[in-house]
Amino acid sequence: MIFYCAITALTILWALPVSGRIGGTKMTRQRAFHLVCVTGIFLTLSAVAALRVGVGNDYGKYVDIFHEISAGTDAAYVVTEPGFNLVVKAVYALSGYENYLLVFALFGTATVFLFLRAMYDLSENFWLSFFLFMTLGLYFRTFTTVRYYFVLALSLYSLRYVLRREYGKFVLCVAFAALFHKSALFLLLLVLLARLRYKKKALIAGAILCPLVFLLRGPILALALFFYPTFRNTVYLSEDVGLAANLSGIVRCLFLFALAFWCRESLQKEENRFYLKLSVLGFLLYTCASFLPLVSRLAYYAVAPQILLVPGLLAGVTDRKKKRIALAAVLFFGIAYFFGFLHAASGSGIQVLPYKTWLFTDWKWINGSDYF
Repeated sequence: MIFYCAITALTILWALPVSGRIGGTKMTRQRAFHLVCVTGIFLTLSAVAALRVGVGNDYGKYVDIFHEISAGTDAAYVVTEPGFNLVVKAVYALSGYENYLLVFALFGTATVFLFLRAMYDLSENFWLSFFLFMTLGLYFRTFTTVRYYFVLALSLYSLRYVLRREYGKFVLCVAFAALFHKSALFLLLLVLLARLRYKKKALIAGAILCPLVFLLRGPILALALFFYPTFRNTVYLSEDVGLAANLSGIVRCLFLFALAFWCRESLQKEENRFYLKLSVLGFLLYTCASFLPLVSRLAYYAVAPQILLVPGLLAGVTDRKKKRIALAAVLFFGIAYFFGFLHAASGSGIQVLPYKTWLFTDWKWINGSDYF
């Protein structure tokens, strides 16, 4: 826990000078300094991700999956997508042995890069976005389900094309992401719903109809299992389901809605309204679709842009006192959420604590031996 606190504090301090929108292409002294800071953050977070071993609730499971992919196991038993399988095979072939540490390092580094690039290009305040990225536990969660969080980072990055109305590039980006985790296709529906303009009558009708989803719980669950048959007859149908399991996400959304109301003048900006609509959709998933197994994986596509929305909301506030109050609330919430996350980080659903690295273990992994 101390290590995670130290990494979080160090990188946030490193990001502190990068307190505004970085965008643009002209190289200035200030921009060069910003790039040095962001590069230092990237190298630090990539190293932490690459040097871990046995960290994450599915680390051992992925080692087995890598072996099945490399061994050419029947596709019926390999549940991962073809793009992911191709990368694993390529790494193992180039290494000459089952170098699963390199696979984890590769995806960890790519995930960090994509998240940082998305914040670098899209955020009104890189430092505040990065603060939320760390304190909301998003970075440390990337230690689990490596292909999903790689795709989540790529999906967040792809929103740049939505904001530019370059929908062809957006669809291609999502299609590429789906080669690594097919849940990325759900982002197409989320973006479509978030880009629509709703009249008041439609919003009232939606508020009434959403709770009725529970009446269709059976057919919706059957449809979900059709797309994710691996969840059949598993603990996911009885565990990690319900409002209690999604409480942290619900609290995040409620705080965000309160902040959006406080900074409502900022909602005149189109991208802030777009991100807020995504958060509303995420909240509906956390609540009305709470009966679905691992619904948080779908909701994260909608709520991950909150790290871009919060700086956007604060940037549009003209009253300095009001802005300071909002910033103080965000900092307090982020720090409180971070310690709440660390409290649960050793639980069975995450297991990113304690942190372990192969630097201080024996070197049997060089010969492809199991890390256990």
